[in-house]
Amino acid sequence: MNSLVALDMPASQKFVGALRSIWDSGDAALPIDQRLPQHARRKLVEQFGASAVIEGDNLRTELSGGKPVEQGDALVVATSGSTAEPKGVVHTHGSIWAAVLASGGRLKCSSHDHWLACLPLAHVGGLSVVLRALHFGSILTVSNRADQKTFLDAVDRGATMTSLVPTVLQSVDISKFRTVLIGGAQAPDELPSNAISTYGLTETMGGVVYDGVPLEGVEVQVADDSEILIRSETLLRCYRDGTCPTTKDGWLPTGDLGEMTDGRLSVHGRRDELINTGGYKVWPKTVETSITNIDGVADCVVRGLADEKWGSVVSAWIVLADPKVRLNLDDVRRHVRQSLPDYCAPNKMFIVNQIPRSTMGKVQVSELLKLKTV
Repeated sequence: MNSLVALDMPASQKFVGALRSIWDSGDAALPIDQRLPQHARRKLVEQFGASAVIEGDNLRTELSGGKPVEQGDALVVATSGSTAEPKGVVHTHGSIWAAVLASGGRLKCSSHDHWLACLPLAHVGGLSVVLRALHFGSILTVSNRADQKTFLDAVDRGATMTSLVPTVLQSVDISKFRTVLIGGAQAPDELPSNAISTYGLTETMGGVVYDGVPLEGVEVQVADDSEILIRSETLLRCYRDGTCPTTKDGWLPTGDLGEMTDGRLSVHGRRDELINTGGYKVWPKTVETSITNIDGVADCVVRGLADEKWGSVVSAWIVLADPKVRLNLDDVRRHVRQSLPDYCAPNKMFIVNQIPRSTMGKVQVSELLKLKTV
């Protein structure tokens, strides 16, 4: 009987070795995000029914009450849980290698590559870097930090390829890399020439659409209600609780809205992020882009807040580069109106110290709504 083994270890070559050992034994791995507090890690291990946990220097502890996995299962990956309880996404060896081959084919991966894995290995964006390197026999550098020093050191050792989230991209120099994949959250409209914007979910084993174009073997269609649907061999088998989100004919409804134009996908955002204010629809991303162009704005998130009159009102949480600088709502509204319709201008504004984000850069909405203004 095959078991689920939790990997509660920092990103390192030891992590990679432990993962390979788990697979060699026919078991599946549950990577645990090291940035979670200890109680949250224990909760994931229990929630997803791990039969053992490997910590630190390959110290393995057997657990009672574990739940077996199916033959061929390779990974259980926790979703971000930014708006709800995390789900355990079950991937098979088949779905993993389908994703590796599809991305590797587009990127022309080979044994001559040198990958830097600096995103959390508990998420498919970071773990996929490791898996590509293993499959193609590439050199692999593993780091538990994604800062400028890490990048400089990696480049000095010959690193040529990596994956990042948009928030990290703003603080590091990627000019020396041949290819940098950007995913985990919606990428900026303008990217460096060596960066590729990727779209995918944990359920798709990471990015399956690069710069708007689906990878080989990936089918994408947009439903009448604008929801993006994906069908490919990279899809999950099911969730850990046994439920499966795919349709009878194999399509995964993503919960994202977008459109296809001449074979290229444009992603507008999550269905639940769309703001309906007085009958007008507002995509937060467009307003965020406008506000971040204001001098002195370091970060911004736009969401809708319930309103008796308008249904929802456009609301902005703003981080200033210099807290001493003053910014008022009228200034922000005036700026937004220069490039967007009147109804896109925020009705509420909160100046905050920072935007709560997950390790992959996604906004943690529940924490955002708790923020007090500075």
